[in-house]
Amino acid sequence: MKFEELGLSQPLLKAIEDKGYTEPSEVQKKSIPLLLDGKDVLAQSQTGTGKTAAFGLPLLSKLETYNGKDIKGLILCPTRELAIQVSQELKDYGKYMPNIKVATSFGGQPINVQIKDIRRGANIIVATPGRLLDHINRKTIKLKSCDYLVLDEADEMLNMGFIDDIKEVLTHIDSKSQMTFFSATMPKAILDLSESFLKKPQMVKLSQKS
Repeated sequence: MKFEELGLSQPLLKAIEDKGYTEPSEVQKKSIPLLLDGKDVLAQSQTGTGKTAAFGLPLLSKLETYNGKDIKGLILCPTRELAIQVSQELKDYGKYMPNIKVATSFGGQPINVQIKDIRRGANIIVATPGRLLDHINRKTIKLKSCDYLVLDEADEMLNMGFIDDIKEVLTHIDSKSQMTFFSATMPKAILDLSESFLKKPQMVKLSQKS
């Protein structure tokens, strides 16, 4: 299977080609069509399997014609390092989509720098849970218009004690929004969270060779 068969737009296909990718990984083949179709997804996927593109490409595709300044997509990551990495990959994939603006929000960086970035009209936010809640409480990030949520490395966020923060963030997002959880393992707490917030989620599990 080629990326062209997944239903992605031309600007995304051009950016994928620039990165030198020709064939999607297993998690991309399984997840991208479901996410483009508007389904909620619960995916078991390790780091290094191409999961950022698996959730990032459909998100960018959905926002291709959006020209507003509201936050439409939110990606939660457990660490600042992962947030920076995911943010950069989204910028790479969205390089031919000038309307797409990605902002990154994490602890350890002055919050005023992030507020300026967000106020420039970011429509995708990549954030760590604690700093995101700080923005929500300051009303510098408003999620009422957010249509797409991704939890990246959900089990790692659980291990780091972020479960209550995640639940709090999810209460600020419309229940009609499309939600996706990516997790390397599926502990009961993640399954319980998915039952509470995902709508008829499609399960994506990779073969052992992945």
